[in-house]
Amino acid sequence: MSAGPKVEERNSTASSQDRLIPWVLIAAEFSQRGGMDKANLELSQYLVAQGTPVHLVCHRVSMELAKHPLVTLHPVPRPWGSNFLGRPLLDIWGRSIADKITRCSPEARVLVNGNNCLSPGINWIHYVHHASKHLPAEGPLWFRAKEGWTKLNECRRELSTAKLARVFIANSHRTSRDLVERVGVDPQKIRMIYPGAEPNWRSVTSQARADARRLFQVRDTRLVAAFVGALGFDNRKGFDVVLEAWKALCADERWNVDLLVAGTGKGLNVWQKKVIADGLSDRVRFLGFIENIPDFLAAVDVLVSPVRYDSYGLNVQEAICRGIPAIVSSSAGIAERYPRELASFLVSDPEDVHALIDRLWLWRSDRTQWQARVQQFGDSLRTYGWKDMAVRIVSIANEVYGPGL
Repeated sequence: MSAGPKVEERNSTASSQDRLIPWVLIAAEFSQRGGMDKANLELSQYLVAQGTPVHLVCHRVSMELAKHPLVTLHPVPRPWGSNFLGRPLLDIWGRSIADKITRCSPEARVLVNGNNCLSPGINWIHYVHHASKHLPAEGPLWFRAKEGWTKLNECRRELSTAKLARVFIANSHRTSRDLVERVGVDPQKIRMIYPGAEPNWRSVTSQARADARRLFQVRDTRLVAAFVGALGFDNRKGFDVVLEAWKALCADERWNVDLLVAGTGKGLNVWQKKVIADGLSDRVRFLGFIENIPDFLAAVDVLVSPVRYDSYGLNVQEAICRGIPAIVSSSAGIAERYPRELASFLVSDPEDVHALIDRLWLWRSDRTQWQARVQQFGDSLRTYGWKDMAVRIVSIANEVYGPGL
């Protein structure tokens, strides 16, 4: 392992591709499974569509992308499926491959995600560890100790990254501020680029809604709220606040809204037991990880996301692009894009259960009006797609490295 992984030969189908500048992308995943994973996937797909050779150093990648003739895959093991054990291997693999590629092609672009790899180049930031102070409140003692050590180590690596990267791409103004104020990054080294939206997603039609509600077995007489996010032992996503609010709301017979939970994680069993203990089994349903997010969103009426920390919030953006109202913490990156007429859907204090309840009753009081406003917001978001995001990233790479694509 000390010698580093072997750099695989690229399966080039055209000699003209050899004249193009390669990219080395180092990240945990390139898939549809999460916000940063999807952004990584979209950038990679744009690059190969332009005829650019791409080296992917990662744990997981979508099969379609991995098979592309311009992609050279450098798979990094994640022993026993553990992120904790896989993280240092991604760092070692990534630095070794980036070094070998840049020695062969000095003009090669190297882009990493945050602390995944301490390699100089472009650092695309989707999460600032110094800004998120939430550690697990549940789980075995050994797990909480491990997470505490991991948090300290990630913060230490973040400080190293601040001195190492040529330029930082932040996914929101909130992330930009956190990099400057909490990590000490030079503001001149930061460029802000929002994640792209799905240009083909449209507001849900009545037929699509009916089909989706049958698919997810939603009763015709009920309204549905959704929570989308990982269910870990920490409370960063605010699911504990959602459950407290639901317990209070369901005590009122006028509240005819059920909660669907899309997501999984190490804390799933704990949350399922809490729902049973609170007597909410018939009002809260866990669906696990959902592959088909567009159909899932078509089945729901509102998204609830009182996050304590979220550098952006792609789940919220996706809901809005489908014309679904979304209640989110005002500290989330996506909140800075909310128009004034939807400011009532922002929660200033994610700990405030009563504030969340008030926002939910506000939505419930006039669903038609709020949905019309959200549809206008969604139309605006869809004008800036994943391709637009990728073009801006390539532009920054050319600024840093010199002309390329």
